Amino acid sequence: MDLAQLWDALIWPLAKLTLFISLGLLIGQMIEALNWTRTVAAAVSPLLRLGRLSGTAGASFSLAFFSGVSANSMLAEAYDQGRISRRELIMSNLFNSLPTYFLHLPSVFLILVPLIGAAAGVYLALNVTAALLRTLFVLLFSRVVLPPPAERCVSCRLEENSPVTFLDALKKAKQRFKDRIGRILSVIVPIYVLFFLLNSWGAFTAAERFVADHLDWLSWLPPQAVGVIVLQMVAEFSAGAAAAGALLAAGSLTQKEVVLALLIGNILSSPMRAVRHQFPYYAGIFKPGLAAKLIFWNQCLRGLSLTFMGALYYLLA
Repeated sequence: MDLAQLWDALIWPLAKLTLFISLGLLIGQMIEALNWTRTVAAAVSPLLRLGRLSGTAGASFSLAFFSGVSANSMLAEAYDQGRISRRELIMSNLFNSLPTYFLHLPSVFLILVPLIGAAAGVYLALNVTAALLRTLFVLLFSRVVLPPPAERCVSCRLEENSPVTFLDALKKAKQRFKDRIGRILSVIVPIYVLFFLLNSWGAFTAAERFVADHLDWLSWLPPQAVGVIVLQMVAEFSAGAAAAGALLAAGSLTQKEVVLALLIGNILSSPMRAVRHQFPYYAGIFKPGLAAKLIFWNQCLRGLSLTFMGALYYLLA
């Protein structure tokens, strides 16, 4: 691999990741330093009360509509400072799956509609409903496992809501940023390089092909639909969608079969892609062990909700 290829495949993506993580961390620090957490969380306060979640979780949820890195950085900072428990951190991260999904929804919509037409509406409706169900489940489960929020002292609230100048907040955020960014990059860079090497050596492709080669349990689907699933796993989502669109236009697959094929391909391919793309930056924001647990629970909940919606669609459509 020459220098130009190394730049395109490793150096530039790592530089962009570092930039986005730095900006996300700085934004989160500024919101905390300016005491804007309660203000940002106000829009989702009914949901917070239902799930017994703190204002930090609400602010993180709101930020996740714009930047997943900023949202997770805020949670990690609050956890490190002891302002939220490990259990609330996990619940808050799962709670953020809804805005995270909506963050990527426009790009998925623009890919699918030209390729599969009306089937895109059905596919996206199933995904959105699954995301809403995940959110409702997380809030109800969080209400069971988290204690009621403790009444805070008046002096604490006065101090928290006291006015802060922008320069003072910037100085405070800059110091916190410097304390964290070095520690984050010391984890992200080696893990990112390791995953780059594993990908270059074909480890992830081999794992995806192994799963794709053991799809005998999908014999209830037409072979063309299984082909869409395999292509979605060993290539990428857009490749599977393009194949599904061609088969749908040719009449080889029905709309129902296309939607089910894309759903199953999504469920089967997501865990490996989450490990490949999410873990390096998650492990920098959170500790690697905690990062792995967060990704595991997110993928389990996502897979179960999509399986439930797919089963309903299969039975009722």
